[in-house]
Amino acid sequence: MNTLDRHILSEWLKTLGLVLAATLGLLLLQEMYDNFRDLLDDGATGLDIAVYYAVRLPSYLTVVLPLALLVSLLYSLGQLHRNNEFTAMRAAGLSLFRLTRGIWVIGLLCSGLMWLCNSRVVPWSVEESRRIKDSLEFRHQARVDGVESAGLVRSVTFDNRPEGRLWYINRYSRYTGRAYGVTVSLLDERRREVTRFLAREAEFHPATRTWTFRDGSEVDFDVETGETVRPTSFKERTFSNFHENPQLMLLIDRNPIDLSFRELRVLMDYLISDGSPKVTRYALRYYSLIADTLGCLIVIGIAIPFAVSGVRVSPVVGVSKSIGLFFLYYLLANLANLIGGREMLTPEAAAWMPNLVMAGVACWFFFRLL
Repeated sequence: MNTLDRHILSEWLKTLGLVLAATLGLLLLQEMYDNFRDLLDDGATGLDIAVYYAVRLPSYLTVVLPLALLVSLLYSLGQLHRNNEFTAMRAAGLSLFRLTRGIWVIGLLCSGLMWLCNSRVVPWSVEESRRIKDSLEFRHQARVDGVESAGLVRSVTFDNRPEGRLWYINRYSRYTGRAYGVTVSLLDERRREVTRFLAREAEFHPATRTWTFRDGSEVDFDVETGETVRPTSFKERTFSNFHENPQLMLLIDRNPIDLSFRELRVLMDYLISDGSPKVTRYALRYYSLIADTLGCLIVIGIAIPFAVSGVRVSPVVGVSKSIGLFFLYYLLANLANLIGGREMLTPEAAAWMPNLVMAGVACWFFFRLL
């Protein structure tokens, strides 16, 4: 980097740091407004609260980074333009791309950071903060209502079509990891019930991926007549071929926006193997997170032309136009989600469409000034 690169980057990165800190702080305040009282009611200590918000904070980075890039570029480059510094640099024979090459390099790094955050950091942040919050809530419920009532989820159903097992759990405790009132039906190729296992209590062992049923019975059926052939009871039995994870069972029908990147992938794999039409809404969210990695470069391509162009009326005109294009990007994203949700486009196409359209618009505005 030469002196000009260092000067432009220093002016921009200072503003970017301030905008990032301000927007992350605002989102953190909003999170505290929503959950602080609940954490106190669940008996959280000061350390628990500090750890929860420290873990939660990285999940906001991918949300605020494109916006922070836009605001910081509009302000810092707009300042350089109003002070005629860009005019002097251009008069010296330097192209716009030559002047902003450092910004583009930082944009590429930000896109890589977005991908890393979406694939690694944000899933950890979302899942770990959820685990901390649930743990506090479950401990509070265990103290007030008893251990068996903590973190109960009622009426859990799970259809494992590839392996022909249909599960029904009357109650599942996320605090103890135990299921109560469990029924597992083994089905043949024509979806007829062959065997049914019933248990008062069951427990999943993550290390061995097995289930242990207690106080249960096994009932065989005649597939032609549906009549009981041979019922037998057992005190305890471990099923090595039952590897359904209860965490996956609990993900079914949850809002895609509440799931992490990893959870979306796990749920998509299951729904695809099951042939379920529900996979579309989760696939849209999954591929949108991947496509959003282009957002940083799109924002830079939109912000630079309007920040450094010679708007004679007012600098606010250029700023308002770029913010309008940024708003158009989100309108296109919502439209693509609507079209993709109705299966008029594949989830991959619907996720990438707004990003590619806005990338084309950004390229057109940028190369006009070269």
